[in-house]
Order: sequence, then C-alpha cells, then structure tokens
Amino acid sequence: MRSRPAQVAAALSVAAVLLVVLVVELVAPGGHRARASGGAGLPPATTTTLPTTTTTVDPGSLPQEMLLPSAADPTFTADVRLLWQAIVNGNPAEAMPFFFPVSAYIQVKGISDPVHDWQTRLVADFEADILADHAALGANPAAAGFVSVSVPSDAVWVAPGVEYNKGSYYRVYGTTLHYSLGGVAHSFGVASMISWRGEWYVVHLASIR
Repeated sequence: MRSRPAQVAAALSVAAVLLVVLVVELVAPGGHRARASGGAGLPPATTTTLPTTTTTVDPGSLPQEMLLPSAADPTFTADVRLLWQAIVNGNPAEAMPFFFPVSAYIQVKGISDPVHDWQTRLVADFEADILADHAALGANPAAAGFVSVSVPSDAVWVAPGVEYNKGSYYRVYGTTLHYSLGGVAHSFGVASMISWRGEWYVVHLASIR
C-alpha cells in the first residue's frame, strides 16, 4: 500500500498529464476550439477574387435581323448626340460609332471590293459633310444648341438585288437634326440611314453620291 505522499504525487502527475493534453487540444492547428468564431487573436478570413473579363463583339460581324429601329431607342439618341458633337467640334471621328460598320457593309453589298468602297467613298463623303456642316455653324460653333431629331416613318425593307445588295436592311431617307443658333431655328439633313440588327446607322449625310 502506497504512503499518502506517494498517492499525492501520483495524483499530481495524472493532473499534469491531463492539463498538457487540454492545452495541446486548444492550440493545435485545426482544432475546433481554436477555430471558434469571434475568438481573439484568430487570423482574419481571406477571400480570393477571380479576375473578370469582358468581350466586345462587333455588331457588324453578327447576322442581320429584320428589326425596325426606333427613334426612341436610347442608343439612337446617344448616337445622334455623337453626330451633333462631331459637327460642333469639326471632328468626324467622334461620329464614327454612328456610321454603318464596314463589317456589316461587307455582308450586305454584292460588289467586288466593299471595303474599298466603304473607305474611299462612304467614309470620305461622311467626313467631308461633317466638316461642311461644322463650317455652316460659323465662327462660334459652340454657341449652337441641339434641339431634336426627327426620323420619317416611311422606312422600307430593302431586299437583296436592290442597290447592289446581297443582303437586306431597313432604309429611311430624310432624317433631320434640328438646332438653334442665335435664337434662330436651323437644321441639318441626314440623307440616308440604314439598319443593322435593329439599330439605325448613317450611311449618307448631306447627300447620296
């Protein structure tokens, strides 16, 4: 039979072992208690943000759709503003998003070199007309104020075989940009707009030539 001092020493040894086990469980990596939410001294949670990518598709590279554009479309309103700003600034490049895209022109025109025709005839005429309209605003173009745009309601669907076409589009003649200069009403004409996938684009500004 052990003496009482020996019993006390044995009990203390067992308690010490239990205390070590408890401490190891509390601080061990991955231990549930060590991960208790809200505990002081815990490392902050980390999150990983995946990079996002955006793809811009050229609408002219997509197939045509038989959708009649609307003059109330916000995109059309924004495009008209681009055209007006290009006229005021004498900078045709500002209005190019509103000009019929070459990729769509390739799809609709049944001619030998639609890219050359687009660049040397259509775009060249468009740029010259914007500069002419800019000059018509006088010495202080910035004094002119855009008022409204009116689009005739007699747009027609142009079938293949017409106007050297192999494709189709809606076409409207005689759109008008209304503006004010010195308190007097004025206007610029848009000779012809044609559609692509439900949006209007300028193809001839002052005249068709």
